[in-house]
Amino acid sequence: MRKVGNKMNLGQMLDETCHRYPEQVAFVYEDRRLTYADFNAKVNALGNALKSRGVEKGDKIAIVLPNCPEFVISYFAAQKIGAVAVTINTASTAHELQYLLNNSDSKVLVTTAECAGRYESILPQVPLCRNLIVTDEQENPPQLSFAFLLFWSLIEESSSSLDIPELSDNDPAVMIYTAGLTGKPLGAVLTHRNLVTQSALLGNLCHVRDTDRGISVIPLFHSFGAVANMLGAIRVGASLVLLDSFNVDEILQVICREQITFLSGVPRLFLGMLLHDEADRYDIRTLKFCITGGSTMPPQYIPEFNKKFHTTLVEGYGLTESSPVCTLCRPDGPQKPGSIGTAIPGAEIRIVSEDGKECPQGEVGELIVRGDNVMKGYYKNEAATREAIIDGWLHSGDLAFQDEEGFFFLTGRKKRMIITSGFNVYAREVEMVLEEHPAVIATRVESKPNLLRGEIVKAFIVKDPNAQIDRRQILRHCRTYLSSYKVPREVEFVESLQEQ
Repeated sequence: MRKVGNKMNLGQMLDETCHRYPEQVAFVYEDRRLTYADFNAKVNALGNALKSRGVEKGDKIAIVLPNCPEFVISYFAAQKIGAVAVTINTASTAHELQYLLNNSDSKVLVTTAECAGRYESILPQVPLCRNLIVTDEQENPPQLSFAFLLFWSLIEESSSSLDIPELSDNDPAVMIYTAGLTGKPLGAVLTHRNLVTQSALLGNLCHVRDTDRGISVIPLFHSFGAVANMLGAIRVGASLVLLDSFNVDEILQVICREQITFLSGVPRLFLGMLLHDEADRYDIRTLKFCITGGSTMPPQYIPEFNKKFHTTLVEGYGLTESSPVCTLCRPDGPQKPGSIGTAIPGAEIRIVSEDGKECPQGEVGELIVRGDNVMKGYYKNEAATREAIIDGWLHSGDLAFQDEEGFFFLTGRKKRMIITSGFNVYAREVEMVLEEHPAVIATRVESKPNLLRGEIVKAFIVKDPNAQIDRRQILRHCRTYLSSYKVPREVEFVESLQEQ
């Protein structure tokens, strides 16, 4: 694959790593080990299979998969044929999936048989997405009542020699949906330049090399999981263990068995490790450093974690629209628990007041960022893009200040957003679903602090006095339309919202 000028795209990044480390183990998943050479061959074969079915440069390929080799193969097959990978949360309900497939203009859906059942229920409402690829093993095909293709059969039947289209580093590579202020998710379009520059962070700032081994426990459909684990590891030729369950015992066992050297996760993971009663049974001294992000880590626990596990836990900050990393505390640099670190190379960060003027050190304002990490924009929504990116600066909606040494500290948010276990939830989206229930007169959704999750979703509801309804019925209604992490953890019935 040719470079465009001195730039690189994601497909080329994979090719270069596979050329350098063909026999290196790229991924470990359950009892399977996939070398970089095998991985690249399967990516090329799937790319050919997609092209033979009419997928062209710029077309959208929706991927609804857990952390597994099929996710990474699909992701890079899209990159190599110039398509756009639309990575979707596996918890999405049929209601959410219908909107995401239609809004993204996806022509292909790659998913499991279980998720395909959700697709089946919305089939008449998604006219453009007519290529369904199911990843379940070939010898045990799923029982579905409509036409589908088997992932591994496509790969076995296709050539591993792939012709690559001409690509610009400004071409869209990935689209990730993020919560929108209006209640409808927005598709953040990330370019090859965005993601290639992000892929270099793990090696350049954390000194990860081909001899290192990591764990991917954050979902790869999440921007943090994709960059901090998958892209960063592939860039340097490191090995990655793919996990699809949040189980502290299993994670500790994997660290011991696979001699894991780095780990990226949300605060809930590291708090779970720290508070785990039997953590002392595991020898995890191979763990050089850990990165926490997605939500704020209670700073008092960071030194305690480092002491207990003989490692260095650092905090970073980002958002989907910035691909996602904006700041990071360097593992080999000064540590300030409570700080999200300093700006990454290639990103400028300012703290500004309401009138757009730069705040002096120590003064709280909105954090804004510009650089190679800032998204191309929101898909098919120029108004939302103009609101988010002003004169090249991405407005985060997060409040922060900068100290005299250039370290940033978050203090709150301007927008009504809840971050629970690293996932963003806009209160308005949950309120809109609640308001559709006939017994709900009015509702307000707020965040509530929670040690392990950072925050949880709490709903205050004014109900029809003549209606017989309880918390379980409200939650059942929410689960029909909302991913599980968006469903309120607490529901409180009130006489008036003015009481809150």
